[in-house]
Amino acid sequence: MSAYQDNRLYDESDSRSFVASILAGWSPVLLLAIPLVVLAAAVEYAGNATLGSIVTLALIRIVTVVGIYIFVGNSGIVSFGQIAFMAIAAYASAWQTCCEALKPMTMPGLPDFLLAGSVPLWLSGLTSVALAAAVAFVVGLILMRLSGLAASISTLAVLFIFNTVYSNWDSVTMGSASIVGLPEYVNVPVAAAGVVFALVIAFVHQRSRWGLMLRASREDEVAARAAGVSLYVSRLVAFTVSGAVMGMAGVLQAHFLGSISTDSFFLDLTFITLAMLIVGGTRSLAGAVVGTLVVQAITEVFRQLESGVSIGHAQIALPSGMQELVLAVAMLLILIFRRDGLLGGRELLLRLRPRTTRAPGP
Repeated sequence: MSAYQDNRLYDESDSRSFVASILAGWSPVLLLAIPLVVLAAAVEYAGNATLGSIVTLALIRIVTVVGIYIFVGNSGIVSFGQIAFMAIAAYASAWQTCCEALKPMTMPGLPDFLLAGSVPLWLSGLTSVALAAAVAFVVGLILMRLSGLAASISTLAVLFIFNTVYSNWDSVTMGSASIVGLPEYVNVPVAAAGVVFALVIAFVHQRSRWGLMLRASREDEVAARAAGVSLYVSRLVAFTVSGAVMGMAGVLQAHFLGSISTDSFFLDLTFITLAMLIVGGTRSLAGAVVGTLVVQAITEVFRQLESGVSIGHAQIALPSGMQELVLAVAMLLILIFRRDGLLGGRELLLRLRPRTTRAPGP
């Protein structure tokens, strides 16, 4: 064999090894994103509007829970305030895109440039997410010096503060009434793209030096401080990135439903999304996705059963509230028998063994 052929074999082997290492390194994202994208494509191809709405909502919930995971999962601090950043971005998007004819009457407190017209959808989405991230950064500057229960209670206070402000800011939010007329451009493909983007952001963050330092503080705060880890900075970075992803979830939800209200971004959504993260496992990105799918499936199945199903000539309907009862029992069983969630803090990994080409003997 010639020296040229020998070098080509080595180059091909190195190339396969490089591709294998990239695939293995990104497998926690690929093994989550690919099935979800395939599911979204199948649902979109089927053309069933009801199924499409269910899947779109589930995908938006995944974005929401992944946004919560970025801070809660990496820091170990339970935050009750992340839904506030969804509300900030959702309302910011509504101010920029909704009902030009109605805004002067329903939201007269808006600036003139917003009352006079609408902003392109892509620009409104970017500015809304940026606003949510900026508010998360400012809030984090104040709160990220706290730890443990004090930090959790302070984030709950943030949720109540923003909900109270938005519920009473009648001139720009219509108070507790719903803002309607938002462009409904979010469908299954758009929501799936949002999921992929959120997964990439979460994975890049947890692999970054800030994510590694934050997880080190989660495992042993004292040891992390002794090793020179800045808990304040690493938590602030995670809180800000989480706020940005939560903002994206808020924009997706607002433009999927076509309407928003302060009640839709309060305690109900806070506790159900935290439940999704806890069920799947707070310590892994895969746990956030799996927990969301499991809880959303349980909720949807029992919602349908409460509405009534036909079996032959009989109509069967479960009592109202059964979905909450079943979900509570499922959570109790998981917490009793799987304290770390369904995945136990493990990521989905793909281990590839690159093919090697032995050089011929002399």
